[in-house]
Amino acid sequence: MLLNISYKNPKQEQTITELVGKPFSLRERLTLSGVGSPKLIIISSSPKIANLLLLDNNQDICNVELRPKGLIIRFRSLLETYAIIIPYYKLSIFKGTASSYTIHAEAKKIEVEMDRKVTRFFSKITKQKAAYLSDFK
Repeated sequence: MLLNISYKNPKQEQTITELVGKPFSLRERLTLSGVGSPKLIIISSSPKIANLLLLDNNQDICNVELRPKGLIIRFRSLLETYAIIIPYYKLSIFKGTASSYTIHAEAKKIEVEMDRKVTRFFSKITKQKAAYLSDFK
Protein backbone atom coordinates (compact mmCIF):
# COMPACT_ATOMS: atom_id res chain seq x y z
CA MET A 1 0.00 0.00 0.00
CA LEU A 2 1.48 3.35 -1.09
CA LEU A 3 0.39 6.34 1.02
CA ASN A 4 1.19 10.04 1.20
CA ILE A 5 2.01 10.51 4.89
CA SER A 6 3.03 14.17 4.77
CA TYR A 7 0.04 15.27 6.81
CA LYS A 8 -1.37 13.88 10.06
CA ASN A 9 -4.40 11.73 9.35
CA PRO A 10 -5.82 9.59 12.21
CA LYS A 11 -7.61 7.17 9.85
CA GLN A 12 -4.42 6.64 7.88
CA GLU A 13 -2.42 6.07 11.10
CA GLN A 14 -5.00 3.52 12.24
CA THR A 15 -4.73 1.68 8.91
CA ILE A 16 -0.94 1.58 9.21
CA THR A 17 -1.18 0.29 12.79
CA GLU A 18 -3.62 -2.45 11.75
CA LEU A 19 -1.35 -3.61 8.92
CA VAL A 20 2.11 -3.49 10.52
CA GLY A 21 1.49 -2.87 14.22
CA LYS A 22 2.43 -0.06 16.58
CA PRO A 23 6.04 1.14 16.72
CA PHE A 24 8.36 -0.86 18.95
CA SER A 25 8.80 0.36 22.53
CA LEU A 26 12.12 1.85 23.62
CA ARG A 27 13.11 -1.39 25.36
CA GLU A 28 12.36 -3.43 22.23
CA ARG A 29 14.32 -0.96 20.08
CA LEU A 30 17.34 -1.35 22.33
CA THR A 31 16.98 -5.15 22.32
CA LEU A 32 16.89 -5.17 18.51
CA SER A 33 19.82 -2.70 18.31
CA GLY A 34 17.63 -0.25 16.41
CA VAL A 35 14.65 -0.60 14.11
CA GLY A 36 15.58 1.90 11.40
CA SER A 37 17.75 1.30 8.37
CA PRO A 38 20.70 3.36 7.23
CA LYS A 39 20.12 5.60 4.21
CA LEU A 40 19.28 3.33 1.26
CA ILE A 41 20.04 4.49 -2.29
CA ILE A 42 17.30 3.47 -4.72
CA ILE A 43 18.60 1.91 -7.95
CA SER A 44 15.24 1.08 -9.53
CA SER A 45 11.59 0.78 -8.59
CA SER A 46 8.17 -0.12 -9.91
CA PRO A 47 6.60 2.39 -12.36
CA LYS A 48 4.28 4.15 -9.89
CA ILE A 49 7.12 4.78 -7.44
CA ALA A 50 9.54 5.70 -10.24
CA ASN A 51 7.09 8.33 -11.52
CA LEU A 52 7.00 9.92 -8.06
CA LEU A 53 10.80 9.88 -7.78
CA LEU A 54 11.22 11.51 -11.20
CA LEU A 55 9.37 14.64 -10.06
CA ASP A 56 12.45 16.09 -8.35
CA ASN A 57 16.17 16.12 -9.12
CA ASN A 58 17.37 14.93 -5.71
CA GLN A 59 19.14 11.64 -5.13
CA ASP A 60 16.60 8.82 -4.78
CA ILE A 61 16.91 7.57 -1.22
CA CYS A 62 14.66 5.78 1.23
CA ASN A 63 14.72 4.28 4.70
CA VAL A 64 13.02 1.28 6.26
CA GLU A 65 11.38 1.07 9.67
CA LEU A 66 10.71 -2.30 11.29
CA ARG A 67 7.36 -2.80 12.97
CA PRO A 68 6.09 -5.90 14.84
CA LYS A 69 3.95 -7.15 11.91
CA GLY A 70 5.75 -5.64 8.92
CA LEU A 71 7.81 -2.73 7.71
CA ILE A 72 7.42 0.77 6.36
CA ILE A 73 9.56 2.12 3.53
CA ARG A 74 9.64 5.92 3.45
CA PHE A 75 10.88 8.19 0.67
CA ARG A 76 10.43 11.82 -0.33
CA SER A 77 9.42 13.41 -3.60
CA LEU A 78 9.25 17.17 -3.93
CA LEU A 79 8.00 18.26 -0.50
CA GLU A 80 5.84 15.21 0.14
CA THR A 81 6.69 12.10 2.17
CA TYR A 82 5.43 8.74 0.91
CA ALA A 83 5.34 5.38 2.65
CA ILE A 84 5.02 1.85 1.36
CA ILE A 85 3.32 -0.27 4.03
CA ILE A 86 4.29 -3.96 3.79
CA PRO A 87 3.00 -6.66 6.17
CA TYR A 88 5.44 -9.56 6.59
CA TYR A 89 3.15 -12.05 4.88
CA LYS A 90 3.37 -10.01 1.65
CA LEU A 91 7.10 -9.26 1.87
CA SER A 92 9.68 -10.82 -0.44
CA ILE A 93 13.35 -9.86 -0.37
CA PHE A 94 15.77 -10.92 -3.09
CA LYS A 95 19.48 -10.44 -3.35
CA GLY A 96 19.77 -9.05 -6.85
CA THR A 97 23.07 -8.41 -8.54
CA ALA A 98 26.28 -8.53 -6.52
CA SER A 99 25.51 -5.10 -5.08
CA SER A 100 21.75 -4.82 -4.56
CA TYR A 101 18.71 -6.02 -2.64
CA THR A 102 15.17 -5.95 -4.02
CA ILE A 103 12.08 -5.59 -1.83
CA HIS A 104 8.83 -6.86 -3.38
CA ALA A 105 5.28 -6.59 -2.12
CA GLU A 106 2.29 -7.07 -4.39
CA ALA A 107 2.94 -4.83 -7.43
CA LYS A 108 5.52 -2.62 -5.70
CA LYS A 109 9.26 -3.10 -6.00
CA ILE A 110 12.28 -1.15 -4.79
CA GLU A 111 15.87 -2.13 -5.54
CA VAL A 112 18.51 -0.60 -3.24
CA GLU A 113 22.30 -0.57 -3.18
CA MET A 114 24.00 -2.97 -0.83
CA ASP A 115 26.87 -2.42 1.61
CA ARG A 116 27.87 -3.96 4.95
CA LYS A 117 25.39 -1.95 7.09
CA VAL A 118 22.54 -2.62 4.66
CA THR A 119 23.34 -6.35 4.65
CA ARG A 120 23.14 -6.48 8.46
CA PHE A 121 19.83 -4.62 8.44
CA PHE A 122 18.31 -6.93 5.81
CA SER A 123 19.34 -9.98 7.84
CA LYS A 124 17.53 -8.36 10.80
CA ILE A 125 14.42 -7.99 8.60
CA THR A 126 14.49 -11.67 7.62
CA LYS A 127 14.91 -12.73 11.28
CA GLN A 128 11.95 -10.55 12.34
CA LYS A 129 9.83 -11.91 9.48
CA ALA A 130 10.70 -15.51 10.38
CA ALA A 131 9.92 -14.92 14.07
CA TYR A 132 6.59 -13.28 13.26
CA LEU A 133 5.48 -15.92 10.76
CA SER A 134 6.58 -18.83 13.02
CA ASP A 135 4.09 -17.65 15.65
CA PHE A 136 1.23 -18.55 13.29
CA LYS A 137 2.26 -22.12 12.54
